[in-house]
Amino acid sequence: MFRRRSPDEQASTTSVLEDQPRDPQAPKGRPTPKRNEAQRRTRATVPTDRKAAGKQAREARRAEMAKQREALAGGDERYLPVRDKGPVRKFVRDYVDSRYRVAEFFLPLAVVILVLSMIQNTQLRNLSLLLWMVVIVLIVVDSVITTILLRKQLRKRFPDKNLRGAVAYALMRTLQMRRLRLPKPMVKRGVKL
Repeated sequence: MFRRRSPDEQASTTSVLEDQPRDPQAPKGRPTPKRNEAQRRTRATVPTDRKAAGKQAREARRAEMAKQREALAGGDERYLPVRDKGPVRKFVRDYVDSRYRVAEFFLPLAVVILVLSMIQNTQLRNLSLLLWMVVIVLIVVDSVITTILLRKQLRKRFPDKNLRGAVAYALMRTLQMRRLRLPKPMVKRGVKL
């Protein structure tokens, strides 16, 4: 029961364990390495020259960024950047994506207003200026309403979570056109949350 295993028994158990993914809560099936053995293993994987170490670090960073890009496109929670992770941020994204927002139409409206202001007609220039003011007021009013309603929903759904920065995250998301939002919208417009 308390005897040490022979090397053959240890090799057979490790080969079986390496074939399948291990549950993080399950025992690992081998003794914990001593500190100097663990340091030797880490030193062996790091290249000795600076150029190779930099190249290896760049490759690891590229792989991590590729995972993040795929997660932003597909919504995989595990690989999202830290600013987009968590149930609060997911709810905020869904809340913003489920409704039409005035701010998401800002860029197309700005182009229209710019074209109107370039025309040499005084009435069209005045109309473009008035339209510009109306768009800004509508965006501010919509943002205030969104802030109030979102705070109420967040307090109700996540009373014990840290809500810091969630409203600012939502307002920044409203400024982006729906097609260009990352992570991609996962809910359709009109869905009641």
